[in-house]
Amino acid sequence: MEKLEKLTIKDVAFVAIQMLLFLIYVLPFEIISFNISDWLRYSSLIIVIFGLLIGLIALLQINTKISPFPRPVADSQLIVNGVFAISRHPIYTSILAVTFGYALYSTSLFKVLIFILLWLLFYYKSLYEEQLLSSRFTAYIDYKKKTRRFI
Repeated sequence: MEKLEKLTIKDVAFVAIQMLLFLIYVLPFEIISFNISDWLRYSSLIIVIFGLLIGLIALLQINTKISPFPRPVADSQLIVNGVFAISRHPIYTSILAVTFGYALYSTSLFKVLIFILLWLLFYYKSLYEEQLLSSRFTAYIDYKKKTRRFI
């Protein structure tokens, strides 16, 4: 991992909440199960696979310039091709697809609720991240106009 610029409390808070939600998501806790048809339940695995593929491609594209923090890594470059051409935040998209797909597959209302909280967190985390990226990369403003936040 490359060197980060100086982190703020906001940077650390976003990641701490994210890690807490990940931990809660994997706990074997069940509020209410819901019923869906078998074909829909098993089709949700396609969403999981899609999310895993998007995430893997994004990680390969980012290479060593990855960080869980919204603050850009020092000496990083703006990536606008590959999966970044279809989503400004493909790793967030990946995590959301995997958590949503698996929540459907496991028919867990608890996991659906955590997915919703993750979506809200990533929405606000991406707003903050985009402020930082816009101030660092002048091309980000045009990129933002052409590319969706998530898929």
